[in-house]
Amino acid sequence: MAVTEQRALPDPKGITIAQMSEHDLLDVVEIEEQSHLSRWGWAAYYAELQGPNRDLMLIARPTRLSTVQYSPVVGYIVARDTAGELHINNVAVRTEYRRRGIGASLLNRILDTALQRKAKAAFLEVRSSNEAAQVLYEKCGFKAIARRSNYYSDPLEDAIVMTLLFE
Repeated sequence: MAVTEQRALPDPKGITIAQMSEHDLLDVVEIEEQSHLSRWGWAAYYAELQGPNRDLMLIARPTRLSTVQYSPVVGYIVARDTAGELHINNVAVRTEYRRRGIGASLLNRILDTALQRKAKAAFLEVRSSNEAAQVLYEKCGFKAIARRSNYYSDPLEDAIVMTLLFE
C-alpha cells in the first residue's frame, strides 16, 4: 500500500487549514500551554516563521462564515525538513476540539508537503503515556522504532520515537 493510501483520512468539515502567520502565535502559544507540550513560546515560533521551513507550520481554525468574524486557532503543527528528513516538532489541538480529525488533517498536510519536498522519512517523538497520539500516528502510517529515557520534563517522562518511511 502506498504511503498516501495509508494516510487517507478525510479533513473534518467546518475546519480550514492554512499556513501559520505571526498573527496566529498568541493562539498557538495558548494551545501549547494547554496541551503541556515542551515550551517553545512566542519568540521561538516567530523565529521559525522567518526560516526556510515556514511552509511546514500550519494552523487549523473553524471556517469563517463572514470576513468580519474572528475564528481562533484550534490546532497547529510545526515541522522541519533537514537533509531530506521531516521532523515533526509539535502537534496540538485545543482540548474541546480533539477527536474530530483535526490532528490527522494537520499531520496529513505536513506529510504531503514533505513528499512534495522529496523527503525520504518523517520522525517524531511522543510522550510514552500519550496513547491517543500514538494511535493517531500509527493510523497515519508511523511505526515506533525507539524509546528515549527521560526525554520530557515537567513531568519527567520517556519519549517514543516514531518514523514513517516514504516510498
